[in-house]
Amino acid sequence: MATKHEQILLFIESLKVGNKISVRQIAKELNVSEGTAYRAIKEAENQGLVSTIERVGTIRIEQKKKENFEHLTFAEIVGIVDGQVLGGREGLYKTLHKFVIGAMKLDAMMRYTEKDSLLIVGNRVEAHELALQEGAAVLITGGFDTSEQVKRLADEKQLPIISTSYDTFTVAAMINRAIYDQLIKKEIVLVGDIFTSFVDTYYLTGKDTLEKWYALNEDTTHSRYPVVDEQNRVIGIVTSKDIIGKQDHVTIEKVMTKNPMTVLKQTSLAYAAHMMVWEGIEIMPVVDNYNHLLGLISRQDVLKALQQVQRQPQVGETIDDIVTSGLSVISNDPHNMVFRSDVTPQMTNALGTLSYGVLVSFVTEAGSRLIRQLKKGDIVIENLSVYFLRPVQLDNKLEIKPKLLDVGRKSAKVDVEVYHDKEIIGKAILIAQLIDR
Repeated sequence: MATKHEQILLFIESLKVGNKISVRQIAKELNVSEGTAYRAIKEAENQGLVSTIERVGTIRIEQKKKENFEHLTFAEIVGIVDGQVLGGREGLYKTLHKFVIGAMKLDAMMRYTEKDSLLIVGNRVEAHELALQEGAAVLITGGFDTSEQVKRLADEKQLPIISTSYDTFTVAAMINRAIYDQLIKKEIVLVGDIFTSFVDTYYLTGKDTLEKWYALNEDTTHSRYPVVDEQNRVIGIVTSKDIIGKQDHVTIEKVMTKNPMTVLKQTSLAYAAHMMVWEGIEIMPVVDNYNHLLGLISRQDVLKALQQVQRQPQVGETIDDIVTSGLSVISNDPHNMVFRSDVTPQMTNALGTLSYGVLVSFVTEAGSRLIRQLKKGDIVIENLSVYFLRPVQLDNKLEIKPKLLDVGRKSAKVDVEVYHDKEIIGKAILIAQLIDR
């Protein structure tokens, strides 16, 4: 039977997009405490089912699919620009597909303003009204208000009209930044993108006997299975090692490994890969927030996905992307590998010197490239120690020299030295585990 927390989440999910909810309302309708209702609403917000906006409340929104991640809802715009909703609250859940800066004559402005867009404009009431008539929401900059007639029209059309104290240029930059961040999130591969779903997953229950394991093993040729209870919650993992020397009538719950490591669909692939390599795990159950089995990921799934990611062009640029794209190869000889890079403004801290985090990115990338070239495989960084560092100024040129100290079947150790003008400014030791194919 579902817990009260689960029941509230199912209730919220069943609500029509755009519905407003509150802690008191949920507590009353489902006969639960306000504390339970509050925790469930916060969980729904984490899952992207609702959005809470200051001075407006909590509304049911449409969950974003990953392919539409770069589109923002009007509710998100309110949060980004610290805005105040003047009208059209019922339309906050809607998604905008483009925004238009209204720094032009009225007729020209309307040529670019279309349905599901957002017009960013100052104190121009006529433009506010015309935009709403075209099916566009309005963001008023400079902290200005609008007419009561426009507010009534916004309510009627269910199109938000928002006011913010920021100027037009700042607002456009803030929205651009938010869209850019969404693009980066879209590129991050999650467990949910690659896992084998429950329908195609073989599993056992704690009450099954080892005979069932042998039958599954013969049918599937697999030797590792998740174990679930009566509510389909993961309680263990059973492998061929667990059943050695045990008789067929013994139940699975007596031989399984209890409390296995699990991941959520929202877990990043990189984190899952690190845990699987670190712990030597071949499969991991994928669960929901209540530990119900949703499927599996295997080491082979992770390896294939990581290789695919490395071949894909990047749209959103992170600090690591800036570092790696700026590295030029001076020598590709594994015994004398040398990289070079300029220190750009994005790589500096508030004092104008090379950021510690960027130095770590240089070390990681140089060491990783050396190991990959020697071992022709994928790696997971296990440990990184920077034990010498001097300040490096903006526009300085750096040389990064990784040297292999030790390599085995499963791990490698690399010493990385960073130079400026032939003078050493940083040293680090990097230890990585190699992913078995």
